Amino acid sequence: MVLGARQVGKTTLAQAAFPVHRYLDLEDPRTAERFRQDARFELDAAGATGGLILDEAQAVPSVFSALRGAIDAARSGVGRFIVLGSAQPALVRGVSESLAGRAAVVELDPLTASEAGAGPEPVPWQTVWLKGGFPDALRGGGRGDAGEGRLDWRLWWDSYLRLVLERDLPQYGVNADPLFMRRLLTMLAHQHGGLLNASALGASLGVSYHTLQRHLDVLESIYLLRRLPPFFRNVGKRLTKAPKVYLRDTGLLHHLLNIGSAGELANHPSRGASWEGFVIEDVLRRERLAHPGTQAYFWRTAAGAEIDLLLDRGTERVAVEVKAGRGDDARAVRTLREAMPDADAHRGWIVDQAAGIEPVSAQVARAGFASIMEGTP
Repeated sequence: MVLGARQVGKTTLAQAAFPVHRYLDLEDPRTAERFRQDARFELDAAGATGGLILDEAQAVPSVFSALRGAIDAARSGVGRFIVLGSAQPALVRGVSESLAGRAAVVELDPLTASEAGAGPEPVPWQTVWLKGGFPDALRGGGRGDAGEGRLDWRLWWDSYLRLVLERDLPQYGVNADPLFMRRLLTMLAHQHGGLLNASALGASLGVSYHTLQRHLDVLESIYLLRRLPPFFRNVGKRLTKAPKVYLRDTGLLHHLLNIGSAGELANHPSRGASWEGFVIEDVLRRERLAHPGTQAYFWRTAAGAEIDLLLDRGTERVAVEVKAGRGDDARAVRTLREAMPDADAHRGWIVDQAAGIEPVSAQVARAGFASIMEGTP
């Protein structure tokens, strides 16, 4: 099972990785109707000559129970079914109820800066920061309605939001007003990188704390939002308990903040928060592959000691501090060094936009983003 946001590249990846598998889109009305009538028959018929890729599987929930029977009928045939989906709640429910122990789940993120910089048409990381990691937005917005030329990446994001909020959420069974969700996303864009105050945010939007939390759950489940939790240890300090909130893709963030160019981004008040979110998300996308069990947190005490990203790998903890300017100034180094012992972090990195990597203390190094975007801290 491959999960990820809509238009992140799941179909392209699956067809490239499994070229002999037959492809079926369950959002196609005719295909969906056949599967609703007899999903098991359609699975056996379509997969009789080889493997099968089922796209947008959450559109036909009955397919999960049919998959269970088809898998159990030939348990040795690993990899016969590649199931793709954009709506995490429905797919996870289908797996837990019908496919537990029968399916491996992989989340597909937008392109990392390293991935976008590879291939025949490399894209610099500065462009990925501005436009985000969705392939069509990064390439200039995809094709227009007439099939000629390419949409501006801002227009692509506007079209994407309308598709997700106005069409997808109702299909997923989410009762959310599209205008309210857009207002919520815009307010979250202005709070990007800050502590989440759900009560104050709900009051601003005229809804209760619990209603707001349900809407945040929705945005997180469709891969638009990340709530980064604080890390707790039994130490004698008052620690921040609220999560930090980030829009997971900076292209969406900049669209909602009305940032349309690198020049506008360079002079925008949210530049530092945007850079922090971009680095954190890029690191976490690579971290999931290199260290699948890693838990991500932030650390901040009431006294001001802070770690933007704490990677808990089980055997070690790595602290990552993100700076839009050079990160080797004495105050930044001192703040990180003071926070690391409380978080029991073994190593620390200060990531900025300058070039190269250099140690700034025994356990802390300053690294330019371009120098570390191939691996993990």
